[in-house]
Amino acid sequence: MDLNYYSIHELLDSAKKEGLPLSSLVLTQQAEQLELTEEEVYNKMRENYLVMHASIEPGCNPDLRSTSGLTGGDAYKMKCAVEQKKNLTGSLLGGALYRALAVSELNASMGRIVAAPTAGSCGIVPAAILTMEEMYHLSEKECVMSLFTASAVGMVIANNASLAGAEGGCQAECGSAAAMAAAAVVELAGGTTDMIDSAVAITLKNILGLVCDPVAGLVEIPCIKRNASGVAGAFVGAELALAGITSAIPADEVIITMKKVGNAMPATLRETAEGGLAATPTGRKLFEQVFGKPCSHKTCGI
Repeated sequence: MDLNYYSIHELLDSAKKEGLPLSSLVLTQQAEQLELTEEEVYNKMRENYLVMHASIEPGCNPDLRSTSGLTGGDAYKMKCAVEQKKNLTGSLLGGALYRALAVSELNASMGRIVAAPTAGSCGIVPAAILTMEEMYHLSEKECVMSLFTASAVGMVIANNASLAGAEGGCQAECGSAAAMAAAAVVELAGGTTDMIDSAVAITLKNILGLVCDPVAGLVEIPCIKRNASGVAGAFVGAELALAGITSAIPADEVIITMKKVGNAMPATLRETAEGGLAATPTGRKLFEQVFGKPCSHKTCGI
């Protein structure tokens, strides 16, 4: 089987012609390419799913703190708000928010996570899939299979644009992860291939231009909260698409646009910690708090 991982449209068109979910085609093709059985490839993906699942509880520990001491404990706060029904957005979005924070905070504290597609955006895909699993009583197999759909979207983005904040800004990390998550959510909700295209397009275009400006050069501030924002964006894109709302610009064109926007970003806004929030007075103070010396970047004004 020959799938084109350079085009969302062609991937989804292949699934439409076969009358199968995209995940099924990707599983079959990957098994052929890797010269493994489908069961072996599925089990490899299941391992990722299990690590994602296992990341939530330790990530919600109220005493969890990152090595730098800058972050930790926010997932616990969000989880408490959801469980006590004090949050504004209900169990689905609230659950997704605390799970995204949990995985991201676990990452910052050197816990075991899945880069999905990167460590900086690791909370978005797990949060979306695990929240769908709980809210809609989905099977483990459905969730594992949705990861193949998410991965296919990630491969198209990687082949046409970038998944790295250092190259394309945070739109390339949290944006790509959000688009992957949106595709998985649509499949889990029983949406059509056209809905997946629109969900990916809507989600990604809503995050176009997001810069990568890690405070003190660490993947914590504002990265962790951007994971929460990213999973919220994934559900927005999926929700709109599932309602029959289409994107005026197709996913493939949005991905190419993301590449062009990333290329146009100055280096200060591409993971160098020389601009954006990293260069604010508070950002500079946090750098000094962690490293014990003033920031030496010229753009920080010190």
